[in-house]
Amino acid sequence: MERTTNGVTPITKARQLNWITIIFLAVFHAGALAAPFFFEWKSLAVMVLLYWITIGWGIGMGYHRLHTHRAYVVPKWIEYLFALCGTMTLEGGPIFWVATHRIHHQKSDQEGDPHSPRDGKWWSHIGWIIFGESKHNKTDELARFTPDLAKDPFYRWLNTWHFLPVAVSSIIIWVLGGWSMFLWAVCMRIVLGLHSTWLVNSATHLWGRRRFDIRDDSRNTWWVAILTFGEGWHNNHHAHPNSARHGLAWYELDMTYMQIRFLEIIGLATRVKVATVDMEPAVTRKVA
Repeated sequence: MERTTNGVTPITKARQLNWITIIFLAVFHAGALAAPFFFEWKSLAVMVLLYWITIGWGIGMGYHRLHTHRAYVVPKWIEYLFALCGTMTLEGGPIFWVATHRIHHQKSDQEGDPHSPRDGKWWSHIGWIIFGESKHNKTDELARFTPDLAKDPFYRWLNTWHFLPVAVSSIIIWVLGGWSMFLWAVCMRIVLGLHSTWLVNSATHLWGRRRFDIRDDSRNTWWVAILTFGEGWHNNHHAHPNSARHGLAWYELDMTYMQIRFLEIIGLATRVKVATVDMEPAVTRKVA
């Protein structure tokens, strides 16, 4: 791709469409649009609970801060539980998710970043998901980025069959709660979770404040932090990738770290790495 003079890489050539991904996204988005016509308070309550479990536990505490960055240590059964919760978001298996995010940190806003806004705002949010070759089940190909996960038979199995927890839970929710529960606790929850996670890829590299002058465009975006239980303090995170705490100032609410801290207090989390506001960035400064 050619870079323009202002440093932005436009999407200038056709890419292979991931039709399976597009079809599933279309179905879940259609269900989310239909959900308001089948509103029930109990369905909303279950949706909120599952959103917290899947995005807060599965993505924030699990895929991101634990599996990708090893910011803390928990017993293996908790690792596996968080990974299962992560698959419930429809964001792929643990090896795929972790490999993609580790590549993002290695190449952040540079050539090779899977989802940089420098390649287009739309591309960083959803374009990279629906175009190009899908590597969800390319476990062996992604193993070099995730040797810690790839050697574990459970993670290899879960990466291949990552859609099963969503499928099974969706059937159970529909049987027990009917269409209202299905549309809210499955479709609406998944769609909100997907876009909230994608906003970390797009919005937090476009809008917000920069505490640390590091090499990429990451920013602290408070409203994304609210949607993702603390993942929106993205400039803090890119400055200190291995910190379990992203909200470094007292006013930066980080519910994910609060939950990790709770696990530490009760003895289930150890070796919790925590950065502070006045620490020097763990990554190199921005290249002029």
